[in-house]
Amino acid sequence: MKITVKNLGVLKQAEFTLGDLTIVCGCNNTGKTYATYALFGFLLTWRQILEIKISRDKIEQLLTEGVMRIELQEYVNNSKRIIAQSCLAYTQQLPKIFASHADRFKDTKFQVSLDISTEFCRTQFKRITGSANIELFSLIKNKESTELVVTLLVEKDQIKIPGDMLKYVIADSIKDIIFSPFLPRPFIASAERTGAAIFRKELNFARNRLLEELGQGANEIDPLRLLLKDYQDYPLPIKRNVEFTRQLESLVTKNSFIAEHHPAILADFADIIGGEYTVTGKDELYYLPKGKSKQFRLSMVESSSAVRSLLDLGFYLRHEAQMGDLLMVDEPELNLHPENQRRVARLLARLVNLGIKIFITTHSDYIIKELNTLIMLNHDKPYLRQIAQEEGYRQEELISAQQIKVYIAEEASRTIEGKTGKSRKTKCHTLTPADIDPEMGIEARSFDTTIETMNRIQEAIVWGGE
Repeated sequence: MKITVKNLGVLKQAEFTLGDLTIVCGCNNTGKTYATYALFGFLLTWRQILEIKISRDKIEQLLTEGVMRIELQEYVNNSKRIIAQSCLAYTQQLPKIFASHADRFKDTKFQVSLDISTEFCRTQFKRITGSANIELFSLIKNKESTELVVTLLVEKDQIKIPGDMLKYVIADSIKDIIFSPFLPRPFIASAERTGAAIFRKELNFARNRLLEELGQGANEIDPLRLLLKDYQDYPLPIKRNVEFTRQLESLVTKNSFIAEHHPAILADFADIIGGEYTVTGKDELYYLPKGKSKQFRLSMVESSSAVRSLLDLGFYLRHEAQMGDLLMVDEPELNLHPENQRRVARLLARLVNLGIKIFITTHSDYIIKELNTLIMLNHDKPYLRQIAQEEGYRQEELISAQQIKVYIAEEASRTIEGKTGKSRKTKCHTLTPADIDPEMGIEARSFDTTIETMNRIQEAIVWGGE
């Protein structure tokens, strides 16, 4: 999956491809957050904006004959056009995604390229739709078939099924079969997550809006206008973060596949934070330090900033994670000691090897260097196996260079197409792919330059007097 953007915030022109682990690093104010938020918004909303058309004739055939067949290959053949149209529609939604003025995105282009092949033929799909304990119709696609078979499960005179409902369910099924394997379900931990952890009870957007309206003065409140008013409080990723932390009481009733099948990961995470999170029946959130009694539990205000920083990740791993997800973490190093930054890097690598895609932005040289260690140790050489064993690295933590994509947010020369259609080379903010060597790891020059400068200054201080 390749994403191309133009005139998105400070990013004049950039493109990046998702890997199993995607890393964006660079200086402040170079476009990392713009790229992250735009990608998250698309992955969260593509089902609503991607249009699959079902002809009226097909619906009438189903209602008349009780069965119809849809050739899915036609949608695969038109997938580029379908995705392109959805990207155009999504671009119009960017002001809402970023909670910003529409003028800032008037020249923005956001494009997604998917390499959709005939792999969908091997997918088996079955969905039964109904209501009030009555199965109304089924949607079935068998392996090696390119047809979706829709069958009524009730007599056509027994119950009236709205044609719009049929179109919606059929279109949604086609999206599941063809597009969802290439568009992962996103979860984001934004850089604002520590504040959301502290103020989770106070961050009630609906209540705050009402209070804002009531505080406007003596004007009479129009309930309909209040209901329909378009609010843009915060960017969508931050809203999702807040909603996630506010729903912890209901979230803890379910287990993720990691909790079910890979509890060792949760144990490692508990070691990183030095304890565990707990939510009471009264929706009270606490942190319980390891080895302490339950009476020693701490509120988020009393807990360390590191505990708050990793809250979203902890609840995601235990209760929300699904195979094939895209876990997006803005600055995973936030408030963490260097040792825990290294341990988080190893945790992310393990998640990648389990089948969860990872997307991070980072300013941490420790995270990059630890990932380099995991890359360099991932070779079948006796001395490397010995080093891994002596230093406590496990095979499930090691990662290959082919699994990783790294981009540097920076100013660089790019060929830009002007408004007149003519191209010119200019220096602008973009995303530059970083080299990743299977033997030496990631070349993160944005960190290396700073480190080399500091070393040069310190060498001058130490040896300059001689």
